[in-house]
Amino acid sequence: MRELLGISPIGLVAVLGLTAGAGTPATDWNVDPAHSEVNFSVRHFFTPVRGTFHDFDLELDYDESNPEATTVVLTIGVASIDTKNERRDNHLRSADWFEAETHPTITFRSTSIRRVDGNRFVASGDLTIKDVTKRVELPVTLLGVQDVPEEMSEMLGGISKVASFQAESQLDRRDYGVGVGNWAETAVVGADAEIEIIVEANRK
Repeated sequence: MRELLGISPIGLVAVLGLTAGAGTPATDWNVDPAHSEVNFSVRHFFTPVRGTFHDFDLELDYDESNPEATTVVLTIGVASIDTKNERRDNHLRSADWFEAETHPTITFRSTSIRRVDGNRFVASGDLTIKDVTKRVELPVTLLGVQDVPEEMSEMLGGISKVASFQAESQLDRRDYGVGVGNWAETAVVGADAEIEIIVEANRK
């Protein structure tokens, strides 16, 4: 498992780990932290406020010949939340919202992957925020897979192939007990959180 990664902000969704199914060899994909992000957007009154989680952990063993045989595992460091406002970020880490000290991570663990069409898939699984776990569906798009030309491989650290993924979804923060202790936060801040995960991975 890779260490928690520091990621530059913005572009939901959980650290992605893709593991080949039974009998399928792992393909040793590594996530590129400089080109991967976990982002979200929530409305303040009518205005979308965007943020990111800088620290997250993911594994990727992706089988191109059988994408449905993958699993997805996401672990996000809650304390790394960043909305470009220190006061707001500290409040989000507090007991009014995520309770980062008590519940330091958000996790998503898939139970199945199904193809919708073409390069679009849905990862079904369990999302845990604070002490609440619910079954969710995370739409994932395979943005592309490309061989790296031999003349560029050495410059890029010896990688031979690159794959990119994007996941977007929406969840109701109140389902997980986030920001429900004060009527003002519930009334002023939108209930629905838009989630975006962007992952670029490579293998040698």
